Amino acid sequence: MLANNSHTQRIALVTGASGGMGLATAALLAAEHGMKVYLLARNEEKGQAAVDEVNRKSGRQDAELLLCDLASLASIRAAAAELAGRTSRLDVLVNNAGIITLKREETSDGFERQLGVNHLGHFLLTGLLLPLLRQSDSARIINVSSGAHKIGKMNYEDPGMKKDFAVWRAYSRSKLANIWFAKELARRLQGTGIPVYALHPGAVSTDIGVNRTTGFGRLVHKLMRPFFQTAEEGSATAVYLASSAQVSGKTGDYFYKKQPIAVTELANSAEEAGRFWSWSEGVVGFRYDI
Repeated sequence: MLANNSHTQRIALVTGASGGMGLATAALLAAEHGMKVYLLARNEEKGQAAVDEVNRKSGRQDAELLLCDLASLASIRAAAAELAGRTSRLDVLVNNAGIITLKREETSDGFERQLGVNHLGHFLLTGLLLPLLRQSDSARIINVSSGAHKIGKMNYEDPGMKKDFAVWRAYSRSKLANIWFAKELARRLQGTGIPVYALHPGAVSTDIGVNRTTGFGRLVHKLMRPFFQTAEEGSATAVYLASSAQVSGKTGDYFYKKQPIAVTELANSAEEAGRFWSWSEGVVGFRYDI
């Protein structure tokens, strides 16, 4: 375990940190890398239990809960203001939270929920936290995407998927969005010393996808368990990107198993990423100050 004083200890925020990969990421950053971690979660009870677990694993009492619903722009603004009142800087931001909805749902602001939470919520949060990230000597931003981005597409005529919703179409679009966001943000932040990365965690056995309380869900998990990684294994690349000195100079890259790998031609298009950025700023009502 690393001993740290408050002046040198790195400070991280992990979204979706009340369970699964987010909790595993927070625990590893705290216990193995000595970081003070803010766990961003929507549910206070689950969030506090996660904080207690991180503190138990680190042997310290410095992990903290930051309540926020990424499906609400107002909640995100409140959480960012709350964090700014608690810390003067942020060294690591891990945009980990991700949801899958089997049927079409909307956020409180009227966005299709998977794009709203998985991308637009993080887009606003990251923009609001940039002043804190700028106060760090070596900040970094990490977006958890997925290999599902390969089948993702964006239809600007029907961004809410009101005419054409399918669960995997919506999820893959949100994961494509994570990569476009990382690449365009990396481009805009060039020269600031703040790198941005995206990653594919691999197939992880967490609560995100299939509902395990149903017979079908339990069967799927039983059959697939040998092929799934644990949450700790799935979080390994995010933790590596948050802590390693070896990834400097690789801003904008997409990683799998701690190595940069290629993305699809669509995901790699600077023109498409720029267009999507402008659309995101417009619908969220927030312009990045870079």
